Amino acid sequence: MTAFIAPTEDILFSLHHVAGASSLASWDPELAGDILGHFAGFAEGVIAPLNAVGDRQHAQLVNGRVRMPDGFVAAYAQMAEDGWQGLTAPEAFGGMGASPLIAAGVSEVFSGANHALQMVCNLVPGAIATLMKYGTLAQQSEWIAKLASGAALSTMCLTEAQAGSDLSAIRCRAENSDEGWRITGEKIFISGGDQDMTAEILHLVLARSGPADSGMKGLSLYLCPAQPGVSVTRIEEKMGLHASPTCQLRFDGAKAELIGTEGQGLQAMFTLMNHARIDVALQGVAHASRAADIAAAYAAERVQGRLSDGSPALLHHHADVQRMLDDQRRLALGARAMCHIALVALETGDSPALCDFLTPLCKVFGSQAGIRAADLGIQILGGYGYLTEYGLDQIWRDARICAIYEGANGIHERNIATRGLRPGGGADEFAGLVTELAGGSKTVLERLADWQIWRSAMTQASDPLPQAHAFAQETANLFFAAAWARIDAVADNHQTPQELKRLALALI
Repeated sequence: MTAFIAPTEDILFSLHHVAGASSLASWDPELAGDILGHFAGFAEGVIAPLNAVGDRQHAQLVNGRVRMPDGFVAAYAQMAEDGWQGLTAPEAFGGMGASPLIAAGVSEVFSGANHALQMVCNLVPGAIATLMKYGTLAQQSEWIAKLASGAALSTMCLTEAQAGSDLSAIRCRAENSDEGWRITGEKIFISGGDQDMTAEILHLVLARSGPADSGMKGLSLYLCPAQPGVSVTRIEEKMGLHASPTCQLRFDGAKAELIGTEGQGLQAMFTLMNHARIDVALQGVAHASRAADIAAAYAAERVQGRLSDGSPALLHHHADVQRMLDDQRRLALGARAMCHIALVALETGDSPALCDFLTPLCKVFGSQAGIRAADLGIQILGGYGYLTEYGLDQIWRDARICAIYEGANGIHERNIATRGLRPGGGADEFAGLVTELAGGSKTVLERLADWQIWRSAMTQASDPLPQAHAFAQETANLFFAAAWARIDAVADNHQTPQELKRLALALI
């Protein structure tokens, strides 16, 4: 199996030169390179070797408690001791106070090395952000330092058996009494709902404090530490992410604290969810990059047929194989650029509507990029790709969830084609961004003009939903092409500028 090598140079190039992080006063490229380089070494030496181990062993439910695969507890302890769990936490709470852009690079490397472990660990930044925005001083004091130090991990408890995408159907109850809030009910599909890496777990639970028929308005967000009133009733057997325990939790009058305002739970939870959606897009990018590396290494060594002069041909000499290798590379570089452009816009803070428009585009395209690149890798390796020896099967299985969780892609596509096109919905800013990224690319600008016509038709349609998927896909592909126009314009700053310019030709 090809050893995992973190794509640090590609990440830094994308952040600094493509996405324009250099325009931010808070951006320090030298610091970013140092932090990403240190984490890359840890990921390559410690986390990545456990990826296949976790896939084989699975997380196990033993006497009501989850046990992580061999090596995971020790790896997490080292990661916590080195301070990585507090990367973005405020320094006042023992964190590093690093920017979200640096965190995005670290998160991608983490996902590429071991997506399952990343899933268990990487809800912490969103939990800290939620506590900083909505928590009381007492709640912040109690939990942020624990999360930053790695003494505690957190979960996001939304889904119920009858309430997946439709959160208005949540039945899990929160009741207030003289002894405080108590939560009763069940939650399913809870990543890291239990594990043996930390002594404490903080559950962020969306529960109904209002009447049964109160819909979204009756939902509130609660802090609910792991305790005797919270139990694991099962862990799911999944296609992939075997080492990430996906738990069904039962809350039996568990003690909890309201965070934020009662009845405003969904608004508070979106702080956590929006972080998670960009993170999922980067998980797809990580899988695309890893699949491309494995396929390229194999194709550069595998002898297959002969060249016109009679000498042995390597697999990558064949045009169809090179086509697929190029597609993998385009997907990884382009999807990463899309995510980084969105993150810089978010960090700048000038246009929240644009950020709301870009986030689902990144989630849809990034998740699809990981699946597509893994599938191409399997095809490039042929029969060996279908075996487990090279790990492409695990990449495909692990990547497949990215199009489903944190909002199924179809839901995000619907939002792009409806809410995103309303006045103030971000479409105007998106068109301006594409124009800026396109530079002098006639192809991208012509494509933008066609998109504007389609956009107008969508806003006038009595029912735009039948076209939502096609429109959202074209919108994402337009963003992808514009990102590649930008990559082409700054390619001279990359280690292999000619490769990037060659890859850009097909799109711009």
